[in-house]
Amino acid sequence: MTSARPGDLGLLAPAWAGSAAARLCDDTAVLQAMLDVERAWVDVCRRGGLGASYGPSEDVSPEGVWAAASYDLAGIAERTPHGGNPLIPLLADLRVALADSPQVGIVHLGATSQDVLDSALMLTAGRVLDDALPRLDAACDALAELARTNRETLCVARSLGQHALPYTFGLRAARWLDGLSQATAALSAMRAQLPLQWVGAAGTGAALTAYLDRAGLTTSAGHPGGQAARLRAELADRLGLRDSAGWHTTRTPITGLAGALTGVLAAAGTIATDVVTGSRNEIGELAEPTGPGRGGSSAMPHKRNPVLSVTIRSAALTGPGLLATITTAAGLAADERPDGAWHAEWSALRELLRLTGGVAAILAELTAGLHVDAAAMRRNLAASTPAVLAEWAKITGADPAQLDPCGYLGETREFIDALLAADAQRRPAARSDAAGA
Repeated sequence: MTSARPGDLGLLAPAWAGSAAARLCDDTAVLQAMLDVERAWVDVCRRGGLGASYGPSEDVSPEGVWAAASYDLAGIAERTPHGGNPLIPLLADLRVALADSPQVGIVHLGATSQDVLDSALMLTAGRVLDDALPRLDAACDALAELARTNRETLCVARSLGQHALPYTFGLRAARWLDGLSQATAALSAMRAQLPLQWVGAAGTGAALTAYLDRAGLTTSAGHPGGQAARLRAELADRLGLRDSAGWHTTRTPITGLAGALTGVLAAAGTIATDVVTGSRNEIGELAEPTGPGRGGSSAMPHKRNPVLSVTIRSAALTGPGLLATITTAAGLAADERPDGAWHAEWSALRELLRLTGGVAAILAELTAGLHVDAAAMRRNLAASTPAVLAEWAKITGADPAQLDPCGYLGETREFIDALLAADAQRRPAARSDAAGA
């Protein structure tokens, strides 16, 4: 059986293969986002009065012209190298499709390729995050529940891979929660700030202003910045993006988003690493949720591999390299339009979006179904007792063999409560859960 959908399906990327994120930012989705931006601008121009001079006064789009499925994706990809970005061949095809429509006169009016592609990537990012953030919230909720239900579950703390002190699994889960909750809140804040890019060829807005001058529409009583600013604000509103004065070479929106995505991957990676450790045969404290065909080995039928955690770890290890590419590109964004640095961002940002979206789904499943073996935890603690009480014995002068690990938990319970409270302050979903409890 062959797939009717061309492109990279994630054969070598289990962190996002088959995920909603993969569908939301594949080539077809990016193509659709570019069309959505162009269509929104046509509508804004038409409603703003430019249609009377350069196009229609009503929506007369040919059927299907704004749907990605109407275009030859493979052909557009093949022609992308000719202009250096995918908007150029898409726009050529769009103008052909609109040839018999008066809308052809206002499509892309006053804009430049970077305006459309940057805005389309922000639109794509928003769609991925709208799917990923609720999944991350669900993972945080599951971790909060693990922290509450295991606040008295004794285990052993490990420092540099060695048994250290008596601990509780509740505190470990609470600290997992703290990292993921902070990362989720940071990503949510970035979602709310995704900006529009719409300032013309060199970031001056000169072309749009000239078109408005020609149409006698330069000033606008309803907007302090004039008609151009009003149209730009309306476009941002239609696309669900934040209005901006342009960021062609100020790539903070991209580096900030990439940093927030990588932060989520890092927080998830910490959890996954601990689960991989805890699920070792000789430790046996944790086990991933089971599923049909999951965790098997091609050679060893007795194995139950922690594949969810392994997959999350792979994404956490991949993220920093992608962030480095984006940060390096931002530092080399020259003059008023980047010559290669902008282009280097695209695939790195999309891969971070795919990884984070995929990991969000995997992590939600992992945390919801994580099995905690309290007996194994106590057994492992007992194996290092009284050695793990040596610090306490040194302080008190008592015989370590006479000390109870339960008595050396310090502020464990208070820390759990503090971390749960911090999460509730940070995330609206957590506040809602706490109010209903």
